[in-house]
Order: sequence, then structure tokens, then C-alpha cells
Amino acid sequence: MTALDGRGTAEGISGHTFRILHVSTGNVCRSPITERLTRHALSDRLGDPLTRGLVVESAGTWGHEGAPMEANAAAVLADFGADAAGFTGRELLDEHVIRADLVLTATRDHRAQVISMGHSAGLRTFTLKEFTRLVRAIDPATLPDPLQDGVVERARALVRAAAALRGWLLAPSVEADEVYDPYGAPITFFRSIGDEINTALDPVVTALTGTSART
Repeated sequence: MTALDGRGTAEGISGHTFRILHVSTGNVCRSPITERLTRHALSDRLGDPLTRGLVVESAGTWGHEGAPMEANAAAVLADFGADAAGFTGRELLDEHVIRADLVLTATRDHRAQVISMGHSAGLRTFTLKEFTRLVRAIDPATLPDPLQDGVVERARALVRAAAALRGWLLAPSVEADEVYDPYGAPITFFRSIGDEINTALDPVVTALTGTSART
């Protein structure tokens, strides 16, 4: 039996979970888009990811606690067929970082803020684009088989492998690891950010699950 709460958290059927935490500033634009696109992509590959022990959440370093997702962010999710329903913003708390197995941030500043909170977060906190770059360099054959060992074990191994590579695969430019804030921008800019996030997420979700997107 899988127990859910209002934000979609769960205990996996094997009794353990892998929690992915997306972090931006207000938790009304970038991190909600990333959270819900991640859930959508995982569902495409796994069915219900919660039953496999994967939990996807988000928060903001200056989170608008209880605020709805920005309307343009919800529109971007609709473009991808992802679900924006039921989302409410929240401020990043110590407990979110403590529970997370992988923290993916919109920018390097967000990454620094998460790491500054402590909780041994350094080895499991990356910008989204940084993590994508590292994941692309990891041979999937070196990771646990998701069918034999489970998706949770594969995900944990992926984070360890990415952390080990971080000092060797540096960003080609300062901007390369940034997802810029579309807050207050027109829908066209929101859509470009949505495309950017979706492109960065695809290899990550493929590596986590061992399954490519359906064509």
C-alpha cells in the first residue's frame, strides 16, 4: 500500500524512497515547472513513480508559502501535457534538505544556498544543468539494473557517480549551469525556459530509470 500526502509524497512499496527536491527562488515558476515535468517524465517511463519509491518535490529559497503556481508556468506545463493541479508554493526548510537524496537547483546561487544550510548536502546538490552534464558522462552499464536492484538503488548510485565526476567536468561557461528566472516575463519567455528545463531533464530521467522517453 502506498501512502500519499497532499504534496504527493510516498513510502515506496519496498519501504524506502529516493526524494528529488527542485529548488528555485519563489517556488512559483522554475521549480514548479521542473517538479511537475519530472513527475510527468517519470510517469511516462514507470507508470506511477510513487510505487517505485521516487518522490519529487520543490521549494524556494524565498518561497511564496501557500501561493499558487504562476499562470504562465501552468500554461507551460499544459504544453507538455503535465499536470499543474494542486500545487502550492513553499519556503525551503532544513527538513526538506535533510530528507532529499538529490537536490537540483535552478542556479549556482541556489545551489550555494542549499549547501550553506549544512546537512551534508554538498555531495547531493547540483544545478539541474550541471547534473545533466555529469549524467551524460556516466556509462549506464555501471549503474544498478532498475529491474533487478530497483530504481531507488540506481538513483542513489547515479548521484554518487555524478558527485565523483564534478571536479572533472566543469561548465564551459558561467551561464551554462543557469536556468534564468521568467517571473514577470511574457509567456514566450516562459515557454523557452520550459523547453530548456525539459531538455535538461530528459537525460536525467532516462539515467534514473534506465528507460528512454516514449516516441
